[in-house]
Amino acid sequence: MRSTSVSISATSSTTPWLTVGRIQTAAAISCGLVITGLYTLTFFRVLASIGQACLLLCALTYLWRFREVAQLRKWPVYFGFVLIFLMHLAAGLNTSAANAKEFWRDIVLQLPFLMLPLAFWILPPLPSSDLKRLYKLLLAATTLSAIGSTIYYLLNADYINELYIHSKIMPTVPDHIRFSLLIALSIAVGAVMLNRKVLTGWRRAAVLGATIFLAGFMHLLAVRSGLVALYVLAVVAIGYLLKKQAWRKAAAVTALMVLLPIVSYFTLPTFYNKYHNTKDDASRVEQTHSANNYSLVGRMYSYQTALEVWKDHPVFGVGKADLRMEMSARYQEFFPQIEEEHYLQPHNQFLFYLVAFGTLGVAIFILSFYYPLWWARRRHAPMLLVQYIIVTLSFMVEPTMEGQSGLTFSLFFLLLPLSSLAECRKERGVRKGLQWRPA
Repeated sequence: MRSTSVSISATSSTTPWLTVGRIQTAAAISCGLVITGLYTLTFFRVLASIGQACLLLCALTYLWRFREVAQLRKWPVYFGFVLIFLMHLAAGLNTSAANAKEFWRDIVLQLPFLMLPLAFWILPPLPSSDLKRLYKLLLAATTLSAIGSTIYYLLNADYINELYIHSKIMPTVPDHIRFSLLIALSIAVGAVMLNRKVLTGWRRAAVLGATIFLAGFMHLLAVRSGLVALYVLAVVAIGYLLKKQAWRKAAAVTALMVLLPIVSYFTLPTFYNKYHNTKDDASRVEQTHSANNYSLVGRMYSYQTALEVWKDHPVFGVGKADLRMEMSARYQEFFPQIEEEHYLQPHNQFLFYLVAFGTLGVAIFILSFYYPLWWARRRHAPMLLVQYIIVTLSFMVEPTMEGQSGLTFSLFFLLLPLSSLAECRKERGVRKGLQWRPA
């Protein structure tokens, strides 16, 4: 049921057609554009940004129409994300004039940290029906994209199998790393829906089929980030099921997670090649020149180079706009065997912030970014927990939020369940299964 709490002044407005329900519907459509936009980056890059702008417009319309902030009491939860944007803005004081253009490019990139929290803070929580539709849209879009990649693989199997021997991955939309994370999240969405029994008939069968297909496709794609996220989520799910004494479900998930990699190793050439490529890659870490050809080796040396930069700027960092220049200088000084075209930025989000914003900056980031998880610790929020796990694991091996797709994915799918969390007085009903908001 849509919220109808409005002030007396609002009811006398000259625009009675702007009801809460209609604004929420427009907000849900805007969220749908953001989700769809994650899959159109190669041919319609601005769609996700358009969706975010429309969502903010819905929020400002609500604020103008009803003269209230619907989730005012939750301001500390949302302000943390805005604080991260302000930290990027303050880094301008620590940026050289030569890199001013790069600084402003970063500010534009980080705008979701300002726009999305403000929008979700101002707007009332979306109805459960809209939330379920949005998560179904995610599952459907991921499944369709995976089907497209599977067809491409079947038509070019020999060529793609060869790519995996050389540390390359089959083409996907979006890029393979972000896509693998979207797959992990989509599998979790399907699993939660199936476990909550919110679907019946053909819809339940469709979600079950899509979830199983995506779990298999994840092994065909064989991207390490996604696979690690999937198996960590599986361990968490098994722990949850054991706590609930759902022995059969726990046994089924355990058996599936044991059998899938074994079957994939012997039946999927991409998985087989990726496994042996990773072993070979890891064995070359001590060979500096191997960073020119092997991704894992390159990442290890990006960590070492980043720490050399941080040693000279431990408190406030070098400023994000100057990071590339400083990293290049340290590569030349400490690892001259690595060619310039293979210089990598720190392939760890925490390390990236440590070098760019210093010890103070990374502390602000961790406290601001993870405070909502602490706030929600006693609330029923499986999708919020799932996204935090996926994003945190990604942070360990990628500067996930230094690109449009990674930033949008990370932030949007945290704010969507966060904004829908039930109030404390409603938690009892949620936990008993009398209601379920996909949070």
